[in-house]
Amino acid sequence: MTYSISSAFDGGNIRLVAIEGDRIDLEIVKDHQSDFYQWFYFRLTGAGGKAVELRLLNCADSAYPHGWDGYRARLSYDREYWEQAETSYEKGILTIKVTPASDSVWFAYFAPYTMERHHDLVASVAAYPDVEYKSLGQTLDGQEIDYFRVGEGPLSVWLYARQHPGETMAEWWMEGALEKLLDDADPVSRRLVRKATFHIVPNMNPDGSKRGHLRTNAAGINLNREWHEPSAEKSPEVLHVLAEMDKTGVDFAMDIHGDEAIAANFLAGFEGIPSFKQAQQDLFNGFSDELVKLSPDFQTEKGYEIPGPGQANLSMSTAQLAERFGAVSMTLEMPFKDNDDLPDPDHGWSPERSRLLARSCLDALHAMIDELPKRR
Repeated sequence: MTYSISSAFDGGNIRLVAIEGDRIDLEIVKDHQSDFYQWFYFRLTGAGGKAVELRLLNCADSAYPHGWDGYRARLSYDREYWEQAETSYEKGILTIKVTPASDSVWFAYFAPYTMERHHDLVASVAAYPDVEYKSLGQTLDGQEIDYFRVGEGPLSVWLYARQHPGETMAEWWMEGALEKLLDDADPVSRRLVRKATFHIVPNMNPDGSKRGHLRTNAAGINLNREWHEPSAEKSPEVLHVLAEMDKTGVDFAMDIHGDEAIAANFLAGFEGIPSFKQAQQDLFNGFSDELVKLSPDFQTEKGYEIPGPGQANLSMSTAQLAERFGAVSMTLEMPFKDNDDLPDPDHGWSPERSRLLARSCLDALHAMIDELPKRR
């Protein structure tokens, strides 16, 4: 049986360059109408029991080349259980060495969250009697922008994920958050839905997700640079979500992401917005402090550089929502690599850990939710 490489499936991304003996040379494909690339997801057939070397040749010019140092690719035989593969990075080439146990094996930058799985999630959540579902509008490719409303409390909490489609850990996180919120036996969730109304967009970028993009939508637009002035032509996803936010208001918001380079979970806030208030920042800090107590997978030492006064980027959702609504808003970043403070050599950062971190985030919100009205 000869080797074969394919990526013509939901979320797939790779280009075959050459096969020479047991060495297979590949390239990651750029996002449509964009220079961003880093996400890969492909299938190898015909290599069962053979030692093969997969080389991704164009990693030096990818969106975040520093993300390859210390990174390990994920592989799966059933697309449910994902483990780390032997991976190295040198001189711009990412090399995966593996002797597959089967003639059919999948490789990915991180455990994929396909649009088919997304549709299964939407179908199951929408069936709950206490959930209101609606489509906020359609994407450029004609997909629905799925939205859930859960709870009946006076506070408006927004959870939205996957503005950058290749950051699939974000929707794994969302799956965990929805599981917890909809668990009638969970006392934290029962109290949260009385205190707040949750507005949830599990996937902000369906088109990029299906196309196998790292960072952009069907028009090659980075949605998290559109929040100051979204348009129907370039960024309908942001346009429709922000319009709904204007209807509901926003008291607390989490934008869920993944970071290529930093091997840790961390928050980024809204420091530097024109209307910055210390009381607003204190609530952000309170949430962060609670999350540190609740999850050994969360920390505050590593993260992004904090912008100076007046230097916030209002085209990004976290800063825009803090400025526009006075919200306690934040970006949660999870690693493509691992949490180096608590590493898992077999799986690295994983879907399971993403789901568990979501539960801890809701516990942290519960711990400080009574403080939120005081900012008004």
